[in-house]
Amino acid sequence: MTAIMEFLDIINAFVWGPPMMIMLVGTGIFLTLRIGGKQFTKIGYGWKLLLKGLLNKDLDQRGEGEITPFQSLTSVLAATIGNGNIAGVATAVAAGGPGALVWMWITAVFGMATKLGEATLGVKYRVKDKDG
Repeated sequence: MTAIMEFLDIINAFVWGPPMMIMLVGTGIFLTLRIGGKQFTKIGYGWKLLLKGLLNKDLDQRGEGEITPFQSLTSVLAATIGNGNIAGVATAVAAGGPGALVWMWITAVFGMATKLGEATLGVKYRVKDKDG
């Protein structure tokens, strides 16, 4: 049993160690360069759409779906952020000190490009069924 646990510890250290961090941040850097830094260049446009959807009370301009773009955004953010990120920040600061926040912000900037790619591919290849 101890041999199995030692083997699993080795696998765990490899999968969740520096190689995974390098792959995640490296993918974010690659996508940031490839898409031209859209998370920086289009932030004003994003805020414009957010505020337009938040302040627009006209329900006839919703388009195909039954919810507004703002409602869609808030539900996606609730699913993406969740409680784990709140507890994760507290754990990182407790374990690594306040400097951990700097690295979390740097990682988050490049993670935005990964999330953009994820969302774009999800919308492009989605399949609508009879319920929408």
